Amino acid sequence: MKSKVGETMEDKPSSAASRAKRKYNDANYERIPLDVKKGMKAVYKAAADAEGMSLNGYIQKAVEEKMERKANKTPPV
Repeated sequence: MKSKVGETMEDKPSSAASRAKRKYNDANYERIPLDVKKGMKAVYKAAADAEGMSLNGYIQKAVEEKMERKANKTPPV
């Protein structure tokens, strides 16, 4: 199996490990494609980084907070 320069075979997950991870993710997660205008991904990523969060976690939290505000009928902050 070829590896990238500077990468040892131990650094690469085996194809069996990759298949196992894919199977787990397929069984436990759903994907939501999200299209944004050019340049906005970087803006969202910077905001997530400033909060110490991943972009995925930041977007999930924003959606959850909006749903909670709507359920409680509290004005946005």
